[in-house]
Amino acid sequence: MRYVDVILPLPLNDSYTYAVSDAVAAQVLTLTGGSGMGMRLLVPFGKTKTYCAISLRVHDDKPDLCDDKIREVLSLLDTAPVLLPEQMRLWRWMAFYYMSPLGDVMNAALPAGLKAETGYRPKTETCLRLPEKFSTPEGRNIALELLRRMPRQQQVFSVFLTMSGADITREALLNESHSTSAIVKHLVDGGFLQTYEREVGRVNTGGESHPERIQPLSQEQLKAFDGIRKGWEAHAVVLLHGVTSSGKTEIYIHLIEETIRRGQQVLYLLPEIALTVQMTQRLQRVFGSRLGIYHSRYSDSERTEMWQRQLSNHPYDVILGARSAVFLPFRRLGLVIIDEEHETSFKQQDPAPRYHARSAAIVLAQMYGAKTLLGTATPSLESYYNAQTGKYGLVTLTHRFKDIQLPEIDVVDIKDLRHRRMMTGPFSPRLLAAMRAALAAGKQVILFQNRRGFAPVLSCSVCGWTPKCQNCDVSLTYHKRLNLLTCHYCGFTMPVPSACPNCGNPHLSDRGFGTEKIEDLVRATFPEARVARMDLDTTRTRGAYERLIGDFGRGKTNVLIGTQMISKGLDFDNVAVVGILDADAMLNYPDFRAYEHAFMMMSQVAGRAGRKGQRGLVILQTKSPQLPVISQVVHNDYMAFYRDQLVERGMFHYPPFFHLVYIFLRHKTEGVVEMAAQEMGAALRHVFADRVLGPDKPAVARVKTLFIRKIVLKLELGIDQKKTRHALYKVRDGILSQPCYRSVQVFFDIDPV
Repeated sequence: MRYVDVILPLPLNDSYTYAVSDAVAAQVLTLTGGSGMGMRLLVPFGKTKTYCAISLRVHDDKPDLCDDKIREVLSLLDTAPVLLPEQMRLWRWMAFYYMSPLGDVMNAALPAGLKAETGYRPKTETCLRLPEKFSTPEGRNIALELLRRMPRQQQVFSVFLTMSGADITREALLNESHSTSAIVKHLVDGGFLQTYEREVGRVNTGGESHPERIQPLSQEQLKAFDGIRKGWEAHAVVLLHGVTSSGKTEIYIHLIEETIRRGQQVLYLLPEIALTVQMTQRLQRVFGSRLGIYHSRYSDSERTEMWQRQLSNHPYDVILGARSAVFLPFRRLGLVIIDEEHETSFKQQDPAPRYHARSAAIVLAQMYGAKTLLGTATPSLESYYNAQTGKYGLVTLTHRFKDIQLPEIDVVDIKDLRHRRMMTGPFSPRLLAAMRAALAAGKQVILFQNRRGFAPVLSCSVCGWTPKCQNCDVSLTYHKRLNLLTCHYCGFTMPVPSACPNCGNPHLSDRGFGTEKIEDLVRATFPEARVARMDLDTTRTRGAYERLIGDFGRGKTNVLIGTQMISKGLDFDNVAVVGILDADAMLNYPDFRAYEHAFMMMSQVAGRAGRKGQRGLVILQTKSPQLPVISQVVHNDYMAFYRDQLVERGMFHYPPFFHLVYIFLRHKTEGVVEMAAQEMGAALRHVFADRVLGPDKPAVARVKTLFIRKIVLKLELGIDQKKTRHALYKVRDGILSQPCYRSVQVFFDIDPV
């Protein structure tokens, strides 16, 4: 009897040790080349449960437990490892850096099909072939003669004989012969045909690769391409800062092709699933079936198949995916591209691990000795600071492809217009005129409103009653088409009341504008327009992104209304006008990054205009036109924005000069979480002194029935990470060891965005 250490897909910090028979231990060691790492084992846990665990090592060190307490592995589930050594190194780094249990990392990383004890089942289809006795011409004639009294079966059998191909599927025969499955079954039961199962992929292939379709680079693109390669000579990471529509994607394609020619693999990360639609089409056109797609909209079976394909002898050369693609196995990774690197969508918020895919991908690339390229028109302050201080290489693209001008940005003071009663709902006269002219010229319009639903607030005009979520400290958002009030934090819904439940007033009014309401107003104002809306409500189903983007790209719709989804790298040829309806909602958000996020989002949305042909127009509506950040967006002056923000960040001890750690405490009783937070804050001050702020209530202080408190820790760059994390765990464990706080939830958010 030997022993094996395993990880379980549970929020556990430590590995567990199980007894394992000599035979299974020998199998694990043989299949893993002696390391014992990466095999799936079925193990018991608790009184009745079993879990699929991942082996870490096989050894002879008996645990310090009584023999009857040492439990035994139930079975070995695979004939090959499902995890590569580099992946395990990444898991361990994530668990350490983001202060997350290793089991949570495993749970996030593995597709559900690899966490199920039944294992992954390949998709198959039923195929047909001739029995050996009918495989000769004479045999086929005998079969036809035997079927003479059964004309329907004889006809289907004859059709089968005329079909060519190594694998004739049952479905193909049914379609070709216009027959029924019952007749084919009679042929099989009678021994005239035999069935067999053929494995087929769930993930579509893109056909042959066509490197000849790669477009030649312009002079400026070629200069950037050479600059990137030169930058990699001195830095593992290079930042490509290129204005919107400067042709960054074409540079990526050339770098990918060069990497593949060297026999290496590429990981191409995008922040949003929506962006994979257009990017898939561009990359498949060149790389065909060498391209694999991986994101959360794929089914569990599809993701499991992708994982197994990457472990096989014929993996995809290029993986295009959202943040979870960083977990996939790679055997020969040579290049990581992180497009739109500034995007907050790369940060996982809930559940743990609360990792940033940009950071994780950079670490992964370093483990393989691969190069990393960060691409964006609006770099995050941290990335640009790293480039300015020499940690990263820096390459810039200052002009749009073919020297198309950046859009004209027209700032409209809606505070003044509202005062003069010149606004039509959320639309200024300037925006309405621009939309009307664009539609009359056969052009397209994008309207950006970063709030979904019909109206953010429904209220009683008499007593001021406003519907609140019963689980969270937020107002319910009105969704007109569903006639529901919805909480965007926990999903709680309730029907819209016919009268105020507080005073009985039958006239409830909505305040504010969500994308749904904007859509209604556009349809009423421009009845000739073909309008579409892209937000979380309209893109829940699989294929919805593709349909919306495809329709707009083909001109089937000519006004697209959306939330931040439409700001992220989408490329449309015919967009003449972009309207930013409410810049202040972004600028006034209570967060030290509010201006950074607002600058990036407005610049990115503005970049959707005038990408091909004539110069585009952006109407930026705001109540605060005097703010420096508005002028910086108008003049596309990233450097001025960067310098202003850097001064403030340094003054108030924020990134990129300091690391942030947010510590959250949650409990169903407000008094308990308040006392726990106060004690934890005091304990942290004993260790970290004035680096600790709080505890305070966050902007939303109750979510899903749990009350929340937040503590902020500001740490100097270069501080000992191991000691810091040890101290944080010690303080947390000290609080949770007290009986009155045992049910308090405490978690850490490292490098929050």
